[in-house]
Amino acid sequence: MRTYRELFRTPEFTPLFLTASLQVAAQTVSGLALGTLVYTRTGSALLSALAMFGPSLAQLVGAATLLSAADRLPPRTALAALALLFAAGTAVQALPGLPLWAGFAVLLGQGLFASLGGGVRYGLLTEILAKEGYLLGRSALNMSTGVMQVCGFATGGLLLSFLTPRGALLTGAAAYLAAAATARWGLTRRVPRAAGRPSAAATWRDNARLWSSRPRRHTYLALWLPNGLVVGCESLYVPYAPRHAGLLFACAAFGMLAGDLAAARFTSPQWRDRLGVPLYLLLAVPYLVFALHPSAPVAVAAVTLASAGYSGSLLFQERLMSLTPRRLSGQALGLHSSGMVAMQGVGAVLAGLAAQWTSPSTGMVLLATASVAVTLALAPGLRPRRRRPSPPGVGLPVAEVP
Repeated sequence: MRTYRELFRTPEFTPLFLTASLQVAAQTVSGLALGTLVYTRTGSALLSALAMFGPSLAQLVGAATLLSAADRLPPRTALAALALLFAAGTAVQALPGLPLWAGFAVLLGQGLFASLGGGVRYGLLTEILAKEGYLLGRSALNMSTGVMQVCGFATGGLLLSFLTPRGALLTGAAAYLAAAATARWGLTRRVPRAAGRPSAAATWRDNARLWSSRPRRHTYLALWLPNGLVVGCESLYVPYAPRHAGLLFACAAFGMLAGDLAAARFTSPQWRDRLGVPLYLLLAVPYLVFALHPSAPVAVAAVTLASAGYSGSLLFQERLMSLTPRRLSGQALGLHSSGMVAMQGVGAVLAGLAAQWTSPSTGMVLLATASVAVTLALAPGLRPRRRRPSPPGVGLPVAEVP
């Protein structure tokens, strides 16, 4: 599978694509609305960042207790039920007079169950597509994320101009309902990939197996840490430039879209093994310009260029799948997704604390510098691998999949 035309001709890929796109749009619109609502009520950069990215911290708990369900639940049912849950939670956030603590409790509950979303979605992708089509399919989903974030932040900005933040939250809830309907009536009923009942013990056991391989450990850390710190920079767009935050978010999403397209469609397998680390350096270095308090056009250019570096994550996902048995694909990708968004939450907290004590621009520079340092520290363990023939269902020899 070499072209996007072939990809969208694959049965079930289109409804999965639409389901994921609607959820990203809903999350983007409601996240911007909630971050604006919290910042308006409190004037706190930390609380605003937590409102937008803090729920991802709860995914750490979900990844440790619920993630075995990613391979042990029927995918269609799980995706539809999760979208309904997020719709209800987002609608609750729009209730007038909702106490701040109650709003954050709802966010944490959503984050807990969101830990399943990535595992179910991307595990289903491995069933819908043949092995050689996974990178192209994942890139299409990533690009959909970029497009939906561009549209979502632009739409969110317009909604906040014409409606209240609560009205924008209700729009996000409606988009979640559309995602639930698409999953329910667009996807085929499938049996779970793994036998047995979901449990915390099964989650711990399989997570330990995934973590036991040194190549997988380095890959997971690369997927989690550098971009999580850069998301901390993004969490400061609202306090840095309240009037231009929507534009900065949209340009960041556009840069991610362009980077993913180039990495998936125009990069050879030989180069994909080598470009991950340079792309992660590109992801962080442009944010150092914020030390100079740049004008809006320069800030937009820096954010757009930096976000192209997110395509390094796409290349490391391909590496992760080549190191993982097929029966654990859902949990492996769920662990990646949960760890990634949890680190994004950590990055948002660190950035919020730095901005609270210094300034939003200084917080961006500090987080970008940390991302560069982490990338350079991980680089020796991410050197290109020697490629050898592999058995069916596993991208690398059995010896590398303990």
